[in-house]
Amino acid sequence: MTDLRDGAVLRPARPGDEGGILACIQALADYEREPDAVDNTAAMLAATLFGDDPRAFAFVVEGPDGGIRAIAIWFLTYSTWTGRHGIWLEDLYVHEQYRANGYGVALLAALATECVDKGYSRLEWTVLDWNEPAIGFYRALGAEAMEEWTTRRVTGEALTALAARG
Repeated sequence: MTDLRDGAVLRPARPGDEGGILACIQALADYEREPDAVDNTAAMLAATLFGDDPRAFAFVVEGPDGGIRAIAIWFLTYSTWTGRHGIWLEDLYVHEQYRANGYGVALLAALATECVDKGYSRLEWTVLDWNEPAIGFYRALGAEAMEEWTTRRVTGEALTALAARG
């Protein structure tokens, strides 16, 4: 646990945080202009983050009132080139009224510490190309754009059709 400004603490997520985490996920979807895209539920988050075999993890910033102010949700990747794991940051979100308190930096620093402590070779994520405030924030922390790489995704009917080819 790390003490932050105004009595907030950064800590690993724990059972009971699902509602606050889900509120951050929905707020992020709203910000990214996809308000109807979230199918996740508190029960699904509980199973994913706290079940018998967790495959995703989260850090939260909790305010002195017990409310979740910010989240970082992540999972492990593997690089065949380095032969080591890395961290993929799926979501980083700080509620608007708590921005400029250092929470984003603290969450990314916690992930970087996780990488360094466990010998992971990378910390990676994506950012929407129109999200200039986030891009500037990440650039200031030394994050480099992977201009030559583009993300590809298969979902819905295309995913079902691809599976049928096997």
